[in-house]
Amino acid sequence: MKINLLAFAAHPDDVELSCSGTLALHKRKGDTIGIVDLTRGELGSRGSVETRKEEAAKAAQILQLDCRENLGFKDGFFQHDETHLMPVIRMIRKYKPDIILANAPSDRHPDHGRAAELVRDACFYSGLIKIETEEEGELQAPWRPGRLFHYIQDRDLEPHFIIDVSETFAIKLESIRAFSSQFFTPGIEGPATYISSPAFLENLESRSRILGKQIGVTHGEGFLLSGQALGLKDLSGIILPEKV
Repeated sequence: MKINLLAFAAHPDDVELSCSGTLALHKRKGDTIGIVDLTRGELGSRGSVETRKEEAAKAAQILQLDCRENLGFKDGFFQHDETHLMPVIRMIRKYKPDIILANAPSDRHPDHGRAAELVRDACFYSGLIKIETEEEGELQAPWRPGRLFHYIQDRDLEPHFIIDVSETFAIKLESIRAFSSQFFTPGIEGPATYISSPAFLENLESRSRILGKQIGVTHGEGFLLSGQALGLKDLSGIILPEKV
């Protein structure tokens, strides 16, 4: 299956927290969407590998993903090397995405920046004919995505552009709450963590509203360009605030 919009994540729930509103929006527009998680999130203080797997599957149903895979890299210890580049290249060639979304290039969690670099380089190498990969015993054809964008995570990075996700923000929240072991959920106990307090999700919603306000809508998700500037054929379709 060809996937129009494929999001890579260092951990299950990275995408849900950062750009699931954009994925859901594209799904409504008729695009195919998917997520590839690099690790199983086994270093998380709450929950387990099994619960994270179940939660990721539940979030996939909520977002109506066309695919979700987990590469099983070692949480906290995966590296930017050939061993880890090759599986990412294989996923890119398997799904042939037009657009890839990847982790923030700089963030509180060191895995996020490392994942961003890994996916960025894999996007280039996946187009080289002399790098050979296989899927189900067959040689894969080279494929290079049209664009790579980075979603914003914990740090308040200044976005290069903002997507209006007002109509899909409720779906985004539902997909986040699917990870009930990680975030504040009444009746579920566990060690207190940075992300398990009620304030964490409140702050996430506040940021969404602040980003939305910048473009004159209710909710927004911010993204960063990777390398080359974004080219537009004309200025039609650009959302502007009420007053410039």
